[in-house]
Amino acid sequence: MANSKVYIHEQIRIRGQARAKYMHHMTANWGPIGRAERDQLCFGVWGTIGSTGAWPEVVNLWEEAGWSGLAASFAHETGHPTLQDPSLAAWWAEAAKYRHGGFDRILVPAPWSPTIEELTRDGVRGVFYAHEIVRVVPGRAGEYLKATLDIGVPTYAELGLLLVGAFRTAMRNDSECVRLWAIPTPEIWAGFERAQDDHPAASRWRRAVQNVAVDWRRTLLVDAPLSPLRTGRQPQESDRVPLESIA
Repeated sequence: MANSKVYIHEQIRIRGQARAKYMHHMTANWGPIGRAERDQLCFGVWGTIGSTGAWPEVVNLWEEAGWSGLAASFAHETGHPTLQDPSLAAWWAEAAKYRHGGFDRILVPAPWSPTIEELTRDGVRGVFYAHEIVRVVPGRAGEYLKATLDIGVPTYAELGLLLVGAFRTAMRNDSECVRLWAIPTPEIWAGFERAQDDHPAASRWRRAVQNVAVDWRRTLLVDAPLSPLRTGRQPQESDRVPLESIA
């Protein structure tokens, strides 16, 4: 079945040493609320390995029940003078202790991109995750995703990586894609990056998209302790612990 979901992709700037507390607050303290009130699922919460990108940073990905589900979620959130759900005032105040802004995208999945239910059912997980943000020629994001399916997935698999998600960014000129890949071991990651210089598989992929991809940036992520790809399930109320106890 084609993936009809829509996703919120968040890159969050973390205050000081608060990343572990923020990741727990998002998974254990927000995940069950989002699921109950908005039919929103936690696709993943990751910390960026700072040597490969921004730091300290957390990347969140939320799976919404299509455009109608996202619209209902926005209406629920903004239907108040403060543009925040009053029942979540304490939650927002706690989150503000750990973050200071960020940048969000709305993502539309390729029809063949798996949902979080499918990924957890199949036991997909990584020690690391490759997080790719790709700038493409305007109007050709769909073409880039088609090349990902036809050539990119088997090419990356040859180098040991497994697709987690492939998306185009909505609300812009069809000029950006986001891709996520599970990396089973640190050694496979090292081999994958080493292969970018001269491995036939890496060269084959670059040739396939050289007229479509304008630029791209790959960072390395590690999932939070309660992220669904690590645990095989959605965060539960029972996962909550006092945030003071988290180092």
